[in-house]
Amino acid sequence: MRRTANAEVLVEVAVDSVAGAAAAAASGAKRLELCQSLVEGGLTPSLGLCEAVRAAVKIPVFAMVRPRGGDFLYERSEFEVMRRDLQHLKAAGVDGIVAGVLLASGELDEARMRELIAAAAPLPFTCHRAFDLCADPARALETLVALGAARVLTSGQAATAPNGTACIEACVARAGTRLAVMAGGGVRDDNVRALVAATGVRELHLSATAWRRSAMTFRQQGVPMGTQPPDDEFSLRVTDAAMIARVVAAVRAP
Repeated sequence: MRRTANAEVLVEVAVDSVAGAAAAAASGAKRLELCQSLVEGGLTPSLGLCEAVRAAVKIPVFAMVRPRGGDFLYERSEFEVMRRDLQHLKAAGVDGIVAGVLLASGELDEARMRELIAAAAPLPFTCHRAFDLCADPARALETLVALGAARVLTSGQAATAPNGTACIEACVARAGTRLAVMAGGGVRDDNVRALVAATGVRELHLSATAWRRSAMTFRQQGVPMGTQPPDDEFSLRVTDAAMIARVVAAVRAP
């Protein structure tokens, strides 16, 4: 059955700057997902950014808790960072928490998700698109319901939400009133009405990414400030201890 898009659909916008937050709020967004580094899919925002955004807008601000880019299988030290960040974000006054943790098998890490959801309480908890890398979306959805998550963000396990329409519709039907299903990934003005009509989602998520040129008049060429991005989410940047040891040995050599 097809539904009609209307004003009851909540639009959430992912932002990583005060300017982006202000633009989203002024343009009609009803909630923000605040991150650092949207080019990496969104990472935990700094406390300074949280405080500045909270002062700049009046709509709810949900903060991402994600210590690095790539997959959602975290080492113990990474999860400890997530736990600490979550507490600091709550103290900074955010209105909700966004996070997700997986097992190597592609299932939600139920124990760690339970810990994060409990730590976030009484704030609402959104499971982000880690859900889209789960092996069994129906099982993952039931896990989120059982754990008390407020919502899940999903592209329907596809590259974009319009391509994942069937999966999103199935999630909406399965969740009922137990969990909000928010569609995100490739949401644009030319596909959003059809997406809502086909799936029945009442919440939408987008970053509305565009690019502007730097205001720098002097531009040094050939001096990049970052590394090349990996081919996919399953290549993770690590620190090469052996390389460091060789460099230290080299500079200490007589």
